[in-house]
Amino acid sequence: MAEKEEKIENINQEKIEQEKTAQEKILVIDDEKTTLKMFKLFLDLYGFDIHTAESGEEGLKVFDREKPEIVLTDIKMPGMDGIEVLKEIKRRSPTTEVIVITGHGDMDLAIQALNLDAADFINKPIQRQSLEHGLTRARERLKLVRSRQNDVNTTIQDSNFIIKIQGNVGSQNEQYLRDAYTKALQSKSKRIVLHFDLNTSVNGAGIAILTQIVLDSAKDGIEIVMAGLSDNFKRVFDIVGLSRMVRLYGTIEEACQK
Repeated sequence: MAEKEEKIENINQEKIEQEKTAQEKILVIDDEKTTLKMFKLFLDLYGFDIHTAESGEEGLKVFDREKPEIVLTDIKMPGMDGIEVLKEIKRRSPTTEVIVITGHGDMDLAIQALNLDAADFINKPIQRQSLEHGLTRARERLKLVRSRQNDVNTTIQDSNFIIKIQGNVGSQNEQYLRDAYTKALQSKSKRIVLHFDLNTSVNGAGIAILTQIVLDSAKDGIEIVMAGLSDNFKRVFDIVGLSRMVRLYGTIEEACQK
């Protein structure tokens, strides 16, 4: 009987270890212990294997040891700040997704982080919805990398030429976007709709590419609109002036009906 109970206990322990191995690893770097505690409470609900560090230097040591696929890092920390952490993680592991934690009024730093290929940014005090959006975007980007899925797809709906964009908009998919724009001109559609997947992120190179496409559309005499941008990237587009050049819609249905 004792031998049977021992076998059951061993099986249960093995199952626990397998479940722990299957959990997604996530690293949170912040110099404030109360913030780390709050993140642990939030992230535990999503089933993550959570690791924490109280400085950028310590965070990189934990990163090298645990190799998490997602990292959240505060922007402003003593010593190595979040921008330096982001740069170093991307140098060591380009496919790791990094979400930066900013304070209100730190949009310049947020945009700088996006230019360095951060998946997203979230503001303090942390709101659960913002955290969920950031985590979803990071996970979707990881899926795209694994599947090698094309980030740009096109379709025609009524007289609208729709360019569906997902993943990360940057220099790596510039040619896809320009090829899609050329197809739109050839289709003689009355309007181009740039439809962003909710989990799409845009870095500085991507903003420059989109701006040039919008300027080209004005010269080519075709209307161009955008749909589906997340609230964070609407704010970014407001700051860089892109939202003053095109109309933004919440959904693809709204964009196509106007």
